[in-house]
Amino acid sequence: MKELDNFYKYLDSKGYSSNTISSYKKDLNQFIKFSKCKIDVDYSFIRSYLQFLHNKKYTNKSIARHISSLKSFYKYLTKNEIVKDNPCLLLSNPKIEKKLPNYINYNDLEILFNIPDKDDILGLRNLLILELLYSTGIRVSELVNIKLDDIDFDNKRIYILGKGNKERYVLFGKICNDILMEYLEKSKNKLNKNSDYLLLNKFGNKITDRAIRMIIDDIVKKSSLKLNISPHTLRHTFATHLLNEGADLKIVQELLGHENISTTGIYTHVSNEHLRKVYLDAHPRAKKE
Repeated sequence: MKELDNFYKYLDSKGYSSNTISSYKKDLNQFIKFSKCKIDVDYSFIRSYLQFLHNKKYTNKSIARHISSLKSFYKYLTKNEIVKDNPCLLLSNPKIEKKLPNYINYNDLEILFNIPDKDDILGLRNLLILELLYSTGIRVSELVNIKLDDIDFDNKRIYILGKGNKERYVLFGKICNDILMEYLEKSKNKLNKNSDYLLLNKFGNKITDRAIRMIIDDIVKKSSLKLNISPHTLRHTFATHLLNEGADLKIVQELLGHENISTTGIYTHVSNEHLRKVYLDAHPRAKKE
């Protein structure tokens, strides 16, 4: 359907990640199948579709994602005068229980960082992948798009073009800098010294989101840690560790590239749990017997 194809091209032009666009495709293809390719529908029809999802035992979180996809699609359709009225204006999301983000403690993190073989070209690259995700808190979709020109080596910062083409700088420290310089000298030049992109696959081409997920899965397997770790887990860990060490929430928001501070606020729950543990373990009148 041309309306859908044009919508996906629009999302791509706005800097949405391939994973986000894939989610939109999955949701909207299901809706179009339900509507029998009809897009000019009213509010009651949208409600009947959501009831259909509910009857199929979709979770509130999944239904909320479908609503978000529909809202974005119909906003695009009305803006471009493809349909006259937006049937999603009155939709509200079902209540979703917020889950605390999963993160890695310091000891387990050290175990992970000791797995890649620094003497191997790809092992050194894999170590840099871990270090950049943890040191900067960037999304995996942002990581794969880093070019050499984006890196300010003097000030140890990286220019990032994030969701919705939002620009920001992220910082990195000495350890990350040392690994980065070693990678550029020993790995990047051997994989493809002429590539503009920082992280490359074994063929010397730009690495993909999927490849990075597979690399991290392999590192976790070799570590024998019984943890569910993804690239986003390292982003959660970055934020949680900063807050645990006293960083200001607004600073963490800026580094993560969150538009709303409420999105960053969920990490304070994790941090507060850490503070509670410290208090119970340290205060003479609060120690567990």
